[in-house]
Amino acid sequence: MRNHRLQVLVSEVLYHRLREAAGRSHVAVAAWVREAIEERLDREGFVSPEEALAALRKLEGPTADIDDMIAEIGSGRFPDARA
Repeated sequence: MRNHRLQVLVSEVLYHRLREAAGRSHVAVAAWVREAIEERLDREGFVSPEEALAALRKLEGPTADIDDMIAEIGSGRFPDARA
């Protein structure tokens, strides 16, 4: 995985709070910030594209050529539909 640099400007007060929090956790400020970002993304339900595709594959839903599927939907014909 490729890393990217991110620059964030924070107030002096916030920076001191970050340093104190990182110190209490015995990690660098950058590591503390990365962890905080990951935790927030997890709380908001962030799902990577890879995770989303894996979840869709687990459904084992019917698949076909997209044009065929659109035509079937338009005609109201669903091959595996149960009445």
